[in-house]
Amino acid sequence: MEAVPTHLPTVKQLRYFVALAEHRHFGKAAAACHVSQSAFSVAIRELESLLGANLVDRTNRKVTITATGREVAARAKRCLRDLAALAEAARRENRPLEGPLHLGVIPTIAPFLLPRVLPAVRKAFPALKLYLHEDVTDKLHEQLMDGALDVMLLALPYDLPGIERIVLFRDRFRLAVRKGTRLVDPRHYRPDRLPDGSVLLLREGHCLREHAIDACRIRDTEKMSAFSASSLLTLIEMVDADLGVTFLPEMAEGSALLQNTQVATYPLPDSNYRNIGLAWRRGSPRRDEFEMLGRFIADEVRSFRDAGSAA
Repeated sequence: MEAVPTHLPTVKQLRYFVALAEHRHFGKAAAACHVSQSAFSVAIRELESLLGANLVDRTNRKVTITATGREVAARAKRCLRDLAALAEAARRENRPLEGPLHLGVIPTIAPFLLPRVLPAVRKAFPALKLYLHEDVTDKLHEQLMDGALDVMLLALPYDLPGIERIVLFRDRFRLAVRKGTRLVDPRHYRPDRLPDGSVLLLREGHCLREHAIDACRIRDTEKMSAFSASSLLTLIEMVDADLGVTFLPEMAEGSALLQNTQVATYPLPDSNYRNIGLAWRRGSPRRDEFEMLGRFIADEVRSFRDAGSAA
């Protein structure tokens, strides 16, 4: 068995230093850790002495983390995350989907899917404390890898390193136009018949933009409007004003965002779709839990789609 060094940082020292790297202020970091500033400072100096490295530059009034300190902070975050996962894995051995779970969801999924599936999730897993975080894919991925999130709902395809994922279901695109528009005949739609500048899309950074362009075969950039929307609400309002047409995911049908508007949606070929998936850090000990949650969400989506078809 490989010998383990006897002089290693304590969990407390790592936690304090991560807080200092985040707050860049001794007083604020100490307060966040619920300890006096003097005790906090002593712990940081002891960590530096133990590691034999200067982690913090104290020559300026503003705290500066050294290059070595930044690397130590990044590794400390991973250590603390792994320790938390170890403890959670032991507690959840026979009690899956209980306790806190931080779920990241992108804005083009959250308002449509969550109201439909969360009531069922809460009923099926009453001991689960679900914390929701909404942001664009890249930022959620960053939070996931930092340990701030446990799992994330995203649209695929999307290339993200260091994760495992499962596909839950296919979300087809629909053409969205204002009722009575003269921009396009929605019942005989063809991409090449769209007027130049008529396709409204979300801004760069929203994966729905690229997925819509790719899935809906918008290869001619002249078809795209020079204006882009910062949110789905803005995008729908622009379509409602007949400023252009767009492509909405099927899950948007019947949602609150379309209520009280003159926006109508029309089916597109089945090949126009994005996949909805669930992703977590590669090697997570909670993989079985996440797969269970994913299967549950997929079953719920299948159920309300079947109910809609029957109606």
